[in-house]
Amino acid sequence: MQYDVDWQNRFADMVSTPKNAVDNVRPGNRVFVGTGCGEPVDLVSALTSRAGELADVEIIQLFTKGDAPYAEIKLSDCFKVNSFFVGSNVRQMIQEGLGDYTPILMSDIPRQFHSGRIPIDVALIQVTPPDSSGKVSLGISVDIVKSAAENASLVIAQVNPRMPWVHGDSVIDVYDLDILVPVESELIERKSSPVPEISEKIGSNVAGLIPNGSTVEFGLGRIRGVGRLPQAMQNFLYDKKDLGVHTEMLTDGIIDLIESGAVTGARKTMDRGKITASFCMGTRRLYDYINDNPLFSFRPTEYVNDSNIIGKQKRMVSINMALEIDLTGQVCSDSVAGKFYSGIGGQVDFNRGAARSEGGRAIIVMPSVNASGNRSRIVSILQSGSGVVISRGTVHFVVTEYGVAYLHGKAIQERVMALISIAHPNYREKLFQEAVDARYISPELAGLGDRFMVPGEESMRSSYLLDNGTQVSFRSIRPVDEPNMRDLLYDLSQETVYYRFMSRQKRFTHRQIHDFVYIDHRKDVAVVATVPEASGEEIIAVGRYFLNERTNKAEVAFVIRDDWQNMGIGKFLFNHLISIARRNGIAGFTAEVLRDNKRMQNIFNHSGYKVKSVIEEGVYSFVIDF
Repeated sequence: MQYDVDWQNRFADMVSTPKNAVDNVRPGNRVFVGTGCGEPVDLVSALTSRAGELADVEIIQLFTKGDAPYAEIKLSDCFKVNSFFVGSNVRQMIQEGLGDYTPILMSDIPRQFHSGRIPIDVALIQVTPPDSSGKVSLGISVDIVKSAAENASLVIAQVNPRMPWVHGDSVIDVYDLDILVPVESELIERKSSPVPEISEKIGSNVAGLIPNGSTVEFGLGRIRGVGRLPQAMQNFLYDKKDLGVHTEMLTDGIIDLIESGAVTGARKTMDRGKITASFCMGTRRLYDYINDNPLFSFRPTEYVNDSNIIGKQKRMVSINMALEIDLTGQVCSDSVAGKFYSGIGGQVDFNRGAARSEGGRAIIVMPSVNASGNRSRIVSILQSGSGVVISRGTVHFVVTEYGVAYLHGKAIQERVMALISIAHPNYREKLFQEAVDARYISPELAGLGDRFMVPGEESMRSSYLLDNGTQVSFRSIRPVDEPNMRDLLYDLSQETVYYRFMSRQKRFTHRQIHDFVYIDHRKDVAVVATVPEASGEEIIAVGRYFLNERTNKAEVAFVIRDDWQNMGIGKFLFNHLISIARRNGIAGFTAEVLRDNKRMQNIFNHSGYKVKSVIEEGVYSFVIDF
């Protein structure tokens, strides 16, 4: 992009210094400050230096990444902060009641400006220099800045040649600005932090929910100890194909995702081939990368966060963060225990949009415990004053480092089981008992809370990539798997049922299915193989062994759904069970196999271990020594 090198002479009557420009701010004005790393720092500094001359100036902002010098207790008579999102630089002021927070869907903010319900007297923004046609770009912060600039009575623009020119709907005519303040200074930068181990585990779980060709949103917000969790999820998508991006915020991570080949946008329904965003927060590397880059389309919030537009994207996946969730599925994201921590942001917009999308998935992510590890983030009852952002009726996927729970359309008892299964193991038994006491689950299940405690749970996780590109995940069975186990058993052909159970049974009792999922983890192990589905995950195989403590050998058995047989899953599952058993000090396996079950015999005979077998009345008895 070629800027007009003579623009200061061309628009000389509009050019001013920061000090003279902000002299136009009067006591009682509402002053909008540009978003994130696009904050016009010099204008903000000049305004703050006038504190002694001003009173009752309301600062309107989405959130800023500068020092927010106006948000100091000693200046509270001069400046009052009213923020749509509670960032770290204004959090103390707001929590102490000296500032304010306006909870609102991000998609609704521009309408407040356009309608005059939130009038803006002065907008302080940052733009590029004008081009030859007298247009400027809002650069890294289009979001609500565009609507604020269109509706403010006075627009003061810090004109910075370090601001990148971005494609999309980011352009404003210079004559729609009132005062131009030339300032050449580096933009605010926000460097990405290393991804903690807990985030890696959550990221791995989330990646399994994102099919090739999805369009992804990475939400706002951060949690102490895990950082900006939704943004960190980008690190686990490098092996995906033809991903699209439709999101509020971009960070440096998008560059590596593009250069890995994972992001092409080729299968997006809307804005095909484009990365759609409304602002970015990163380093100069990112700012240079997006500069005049037609791959990116920066659009205002009223477009990016419109749930109807989001819902038109096929396979739309939203990833947003929670601070706390109760066992019925109420998601707290902006506040806990009466303390405002962040904001609603675009969480509801994207949750709604992804839920409407054909093949879409609305995902909530969070660590299972707080940063100190002394409180579960999955609770039976929300703390007093915790605000619900996603209701129990609209929550879909919840992901922690311990797995994935799908809640939408599920009864309370199923939700409780699902959430306890992905809670931290230290809190599962307590949560189970609290759920029994609250009558969320049947009293007949009382006393089974210890069945949620799976020794070596992490070691039971594995995955297997099929030749057709499908990733099969393996994990320990959970009580919440009862409905899926029922589906698996009734999906089996009569031949498969006969080979596995050595009977011609056509029905399974509730007690039989119950015994499959409520196992005694002290001596038994059960592992399921799953594939992701829009409604959660589907169990396609189950393997189990039962320890004979007298011989220190375990009886092994497993079954694979018919349409997933002959893909190598049985062999992988068997070897995975062997690995678990050997870690637990078990000396070997035994098994009973019908004469006609050649596939199972083949797996055992070619296991690479010492195998003995004898046949009696059409049944082989195998002994496999490790």
